[in-house]
Amino acid sequence: MSGELPTLRWGIVATGLISSWFVQDLVLDRKDAKARHVVQAIGSSSLEKGKAFVEKHLSGHSPTLYGDYEGVYADPNVDIVYIGTPHAFHKQNCLDAINAGKNILCEKAFTLNAKEAQTVFEAAKAKGVFVMEAMWTRFFPLTRTLLSLLHEEKVIGDISRVFCDFAMNQDIASLGPESRLKNPALGAGSLLDIGIYSLTWGLLGSDAGIGDKAQVPEIAAKQTLDDGVDIASSAVILYPNGQQAIVTSSSSVKTKPVFCTIQGSQGYIDIEGFTSAPQSFTVHSLKDGSSKKYEFERPGRGFYWEADAVALDIAAGKVQNEIMPWAETIRVLEILDEIRRQGGAKFPQDEVA
Repeated sequence: MSGELPTLRWGIVATGLISSWFVQDLVLDRKDAKARHVVQAIGSSSLEKGKAFVEKHLSGHSPTLYGDYEGVYADPNVDIVYIGTPHAFHKQNCLDAINAGKNILCEKAFTLNAKEAQTVFEAAKAKGVFVMEAMWTRFFPLTRTLLSLLHEEKVIGDISRVFCDFAMNQDIASLGPESRLKNPALGAGSLLDIGIYSLTWGLLGSDAGIGDKAQVPEIAAKQTLDDGVDIASSAVILYPNGQQAIVTSSSSVKTKPVFCTIQGSQGYIDIEGFTSAPQSFTVHSLKDGSSKKYEFERPGRGFYWEADAVALDIAAGKVQNEIMPWAETIRVLEILDEIRRQGGAKFPQDEVA
C-alpha cells in the first residue's frame, strides 16, 4: 500500500485557455508521475461551455458538469478546486471554495493585491484547508536544478545582477474595454499578467530565501500607462548587499529567446525559452571560458509538476507548500503593489477596506 500514488480529484473552475492547458497536463500519461489526477468536475458559466470544454480537451473522460462554480464547491467527490478565472475573481472564488471546505490551487496572480491574499489565507487557516498559488514555473525540474547550482553549488560565484524580461505583443489596441487585458477592474496590465514571472525569476535568481526568510530589498519602478493600464513595467530590485535584479514586462513587443541572464563573480547563466516555461539554461564560466547547457524533457506543458506537489502535500496533511508558501505569495504581491504604487497603475479593488 505504501507504494501507491496518492489520488487527487480535481474540480475545475472556469473553462478558459489556462484551464484547458492545466487539465490536458493533468490527464497526460507520464512515466515519472508522483500522483494520480482525476478531473472530477467542471464548473463553467454555462453547461454548454462546460460540455464543449470536455469534448475538446478531455476526450475519454467524463467529469461532472456544472453550469456554475457553486456546484463544484459543493461536490463531495471533489478534493481540490483549481481556479482559472481572471485575477479579479480569485479572492471571491477562493473564499467560496474555502467556505465549502475545499483545498485550492489558484492561478497567478493569486489576487489583485497583498491585502486580498491575506484575507484568503486567514480564511484558509481558520478552515484548515490547503491553499497554494499556481506559480507553476517554480516547480519545473529546470528551475529546481538552476536554483541548486546558483545558491548551493555557487557555480557562478557571488551573484551580482539578474536581468529578466517577459514581453508579448498582445495587440491591446484591438481589444474591447471589457477585456481582461484592458479593464482595470479585471486586473488588466502587463505586470500581473506576465510581469509576475519576470519578478519571480529576479527574486529566485538573487536570493536563496523565500517568504519570511527572504531578504527585504528596495524597489524603484516606472510604468507606461494607456488608459490607466500598464503596457510596460520596469523595476529595479535593490538588495542590502548591493545586488540588483532588473525586471521588465511589456504587452506590445516580444521577448528575445534568452529572456533572463544571471551574472556572478565567476560566470553567468542564460535562461532560454518562454519566460513562464523555460526550455534550457547555459552556464558560462569566466574561470576557464567553458559553457555547459542544461536541457530538460517536458512532455505536455509542465503544469503537472505543481499538481504532483499539491497532491503529495495534501496526502501528507499539509496546508502549505514549501516551494510556494503563503508568505511567498504575500511577499511577491507586496512588491507588485509597490511597483504599481510608484508606476501609477491602480485597480478599483485597491480602495476596498
